[in-house]
Amino acid sequence: MTRLVDRDRSLEELERNCWPAPPADASRLVSTVHELRRRPIGELTVEGMRLLIGQDVGLGYLLPLALEVLRDDPMAEGDMYEGDLLSAVVTRSPAVWNEWPELGRELGVIVSELTDLPPSLTQETGRFLAL
Repeated sequence: MTRLVDRDRSLEELERNCWPAPPADASRLVSTVHELRRRPIGELTVEGMRLLIGQDVGLGYLLPLALEVLRDDPMAEGDMYEGDLLSAVVTRSPAVWNEWPELGRELGVIVSELTDLPPSLTQETGRFLAL
């Protein structure tokens, strides 16, 4: 399932929720999340999606996009390590998959076909499949 959305719109526009500017002393992570929320979702890189998903931001819009990437390249990587997008996605809370069960089923198919994963991803995907 892919949610049909205008990829030229930002999360702020799609969610109709504009966050105030981050405080001057905000961490790099907080500042980056704020900036990424203003970027059109179609322009987000794997790293941008990984970061936002890892912070549980915009999941209803970003998880379908992440699954598109993972279908083609399950080991897609942002700036951290090979498979970091997959790690960000499979480690969302069970409540996320209860809210979007179709996405969880699709992710289950992708994950169940993977072999020879690094140990940390094997553990994470195993926990996801056990949900």
